[in-house]
Amino acid sequence: MNAPLEDPLYYLHNFQRVLDWVALRYPDLLDDHEQGFIAAFADLPQPSRALLVRLVMRKGEVFRASKLVYGEIGCPRAAALPLVELGWLLSDPELHLIELFALLRKEELLGCFGSRLPKAGRKEDWLARLEAEQATPLAFSGWAGTVPELVEEGVWRLTLMDLCDRLRLLFFGNLHQDWTDFVLADLGIFQYETVAFSAESRAFGQRQEVDAYLHIQRCRQALRDGLPAAELLPLLPAERFANTWLELRRGKLLHELAQHHERLGELAQAQALYAASAHPESRIRALRMLERLEDWPAAQALAEVIVAAPAHDAERQQVARILPRLVRKQGGPPNKRRPASPVERLDFELVNDGLRRVEWLVREHLGRDEAPVHYVENTLLTSLFGLLCWDAIFLAIPGAFFHPYQREPADLRLPGFRERRAEAFAACLARLDDGSYAAVIRERFAAKRGLASPFVAWGILGSDLLDQALACLPARHLRLCFERLLEDPDNNRTGLPDLIQFWPAEGRYRMIEVKGPGDRLQDNQRRWLDFFAAHDIPVSVCHVQWQVAATSA
Repeated sequence: MNAPLEDPLYYLHNFQRVLDWVALRYPDLLDDHEQGFIAAFADLPQPSRALLVRLVMRKGEVFRASKLVYGEIGCPRAAALPLVELGWLLSDPELHLIELFALLRKEELLGCFGSRLPKAGRKEDWLARLEAEQATPLAFSGWAGTVPELVEEGVWRLTLMDLCDRLRLLFFGNLHQDWTDFVLADLGIFQYETVAFSAESRAFGQRQEVDAYLHIQRCRQALRDGLPAAELLPLLPAERFANTWLELRRGKLLHELAQHHERLGELAQAQALYAASAHPESRIRALRMLERLEDWPAAQALAEVIVAAPAHDAERQQVARILPRLVRKQGGPPNKRRPASPVERLDFELVNDGLRRVEWLVREHLGRDEAPVHYVENTLLTSLFGLLCWDAIFLAIPGAFFHPYQREPADLRLPGFRERRAEAFAACLARLDDGSYAAVIRERFAAKRGLASPFVAWGILGSDLLDQALACLPARHLRLCFERLLEDPDNNRTGLPDLIQFWPAEGRYRMIEVKGPGDRLQDNQRRWLDFFAAHDIPVSVCHVQWQVAATSA
């Protein structure tokens, strides 16, 4: 970690950077109010700008003046005056009881409510008691009128959170990133690839898309906050979006609401919502709902649609299990179970020391000086792919990169990720054919060390592991695995074996999936094992049982 940030106003500079970025790239998507805010913010005194940004970056919207102690700002009351005049802060705002209870300590609440509260008890119980008596919000001074020092201290409500969330969304293209990303980058904790930005480097092309994103986010939050599904359903976007990215977000919301109905046993409603969703798991869930409703013809019809055009390997695998069951339910012949992939099996009895994971024990048991074993679950093959294809992954094409703090292209999980970079990926993979791949991977390993990547696990990939991998993994095997990663970059990054063993002197290797007592292969692991078996890629599944301690007679 680098030295702590020395400029006490670092957060203000970062906020201004967002405003400048958004004003430059999204002027056509900003209304008069938002443009007015950006202009007025620049004219404020520095302490007022700093206080506002501090509040924007804090949790909640209601703040006590006594809690806003910042040396670089000075008197918070003086800094707040211009913000109050603009209406960006409300002094003495109306508060619901739950907001008041979040602000005040127990002894302060006793001062406000006196004999209405028992002197002993929990704040949660006090809140429930008072809410039963009075649910109407009051101004802070109305609640705290019997405690003059509280009224004099003052409370403010920030009125700009929706506006600032919109600006943050325009900058990041999402709402899961926030102001801490700037700090983590400034401290050197996260480092990002430098990507060329153009006028087309925008997350949104129309204001309606921003509105839709924010509306979907509010609906998801309402569902998580417990809004009854009957009240939420009319708020959902009824029509599909032409924008693939927004449609997937709409699909995720529909999927979450369907899960809610499924948990309540409302299977018909769940099925309808799954059927309307574009979420990658929704078609299989819709199929399972039809099964549970015992609508066998509709279930079989949907299963056959999925078989004809599966969205991904996981869906293909799941429907292959379900379809024979549907056939049997309708009087069809029993299916013949598909034989398991011919994968080598290893069986060991090891001592459970209670300190190390089973993978570590197997690594120690199998490892030799001439045949080292490394723990690489989901990291080695993906890292080699990420290094070889670095330029294609970070290609600055429209719809991929919007700001300097992206660890991956925004369309990584969208259909057509590879196709939009077809020429670049073809050039990268061609290096596996001409033999230049090892030099390129080593060069990327040195030049890009530490930069955030969706594929490269810098904490696992050391020089020794890299050298052994390049010496022992055939280019043909790498190409096969990389092609599969590109078929579904999101799902196929997982399920890879836990260990890899090299024989450097012989130029060979094997991957090893480890299963402890009672552990079973996961579906994504089975898919990779089937793939390895189909292409003669060396892999073993190691089953471990614990040694039983001998007892003396």
